[in-house]
Amino acid sequence: MLAVGLGNPGREYEGTRHNVGRDAVEVLAARLGMALRAEKGTSARLAEGAVGERRLALAVPETYMNESGVAARALVRRCSIEELERLVVVHDELDLPVGVVRVKRGGGTAGHNGLRSLEAQLGSLGFARVRIGIGRPPGRMAGADFVLRRPSAAEAKELEVAVEVAADAVLAVLERGVDQAMNEVNGR
Repeated sequence: MLAVGLGNPGREYEGTRHNVGRDAVEVLAARLGMALRAEKGTSARLAEGAVGERRLALAVPETYMNESGVAARALVRRCSIEELERLVVVHDELDLPVGVVRVKRGGGTAGHNGLRSLEAQLGSLGFARVRIGIGRPPGRMAGADFVLRRPSAAEAKELEVAVEVAADAVLAVLERGVDQAMNEVNGR
């Protein structure tokens, strides 16, 4: 299985709402003692290892969010992922309240540019997703401005917990499959 955490590279984007997917994969890699390293030809940092009897690859694109599909396509090839059901994408979700984590199979892009890029490059949205709720922008603030801002201290604490839950959700998908992970995570 390959888990890809979406976000933007660079210090200026660290701690922003748009990077929670990337944060979750980085947390999981650290938890498992796996080091994410630049992988030639993928535009991503990649770590591979075993969790029990199962193989797991964790990756964070080093492309900007709008070009995530370029890295994902190269990673899918590099990791010999023949069925997109073996790909899990971890990403921020405007349509979920702050801190809510949900597992989902397939679906649309809901205007998410990272997902649009994945669809364009992979030709499908038939992968599993771990969605981390970041809430809606206040007032008339544009979604793009909202996702690139750092959350308030209270929201940051909620997102910190959500990132840990999302890391757990990736392991649940690996160990028990998407359907069981949906039952476990979405029922919280």
